[in-house]
Amino acid sequence: MTEAQYTLDGLPVPAIIATLSYEEIRLETINKLIEIDPAYSALLESDPAIKVIEASSYQDLVLRERVNDVAKANLLFFATGSDLDHLSVFYDVFRLVGETDESLRTRTVLAIQGRSTAGTEERYSFIARSADLRVKDVAVYQVDGGPKIRIALLSSVNGGVPDAAMLAAVTDAVSGAGARAVNDVVEVLSATQAPQNIILNVSLLPNAPLAITNSMEALIRAAWFDEGGIGFDLNPSWIASRVHIPGVSKVEVVTPAAPVVAGDNQAIVLGTITINYAGRLR
Repeated sequence: MTEAQYTLDGLPVPAIIATLSYEEIRLETINKLIEIDPAYSALLESDPAIKVIEASSYQDLVLRERVNDVAKANLLFFATGSDLDHLSVFYDVFRLVGETDESLRTRTVLAIQGRSTAGTEERYSFIARSADLRVKDVAVYQVDGGPKIRIALLSSVNGGVPDAAMLAAVTDAVSGAGARAVNDVVEVLSATQAPQNIILNVSLLPNAPLAITNSMEALIRAAWFDEGGIGFDLNPSWIASRVHIPGVSKVEVVTPAAPVVAGDNQAIVLGTITINYAGRLR
């Protein structure tokens, strides 16, 4: 989960964004017709007036949806594409080449949070993410209460391990003029732990094709890429849930047998993933 999600998830839907229903609009229009002309009683589906009301209600629905879209385009959490670009530029944040909306939104939130003073965690995180598009997650922490600041990186490629070019780019960015606080001694390093291997015993339902086990490694890796990050533990129950797809009767997680705990500044990297076919169960 990104910093932007931590900040914005859980907020109620803004009141300016209306909940829309074609049937409600249609009924409101019919009731208005009856209010204007109480004597009118030909309210059959085949009546021409009803057809006009239905067409008008649909047009009204489209217009209201457009109003909702305009409102969303002005809200950081909902804006996408060029609308998000314009919102971010207001905070001096420009989209990197190839950057996704989610990444740009996250960097914009960090830029806003990090504006109070130089040297904040959010400021360093924003600068690190802006230095290399491949930076997936960042942890900023102080060492022994002194001036030494460590910036731990998780990469979106190479199994999460940042390469030398990424480490160098981030180091240059956070050490540059206007980035590093005068008293800070900044070190950039990898957040990743040693790879954690996974072994599963998977039982299928009687009629399930054996081929469904072939997709399970990709399912686990994709889910970990989307949901994992620095400070996220790897739990056997999480692993089992991601491959308990239709056709699966039972998933036994052999390795890891217990939760693999990540420190606040560490990221668990997946090693080999072995899927053992364990027969069929009802």
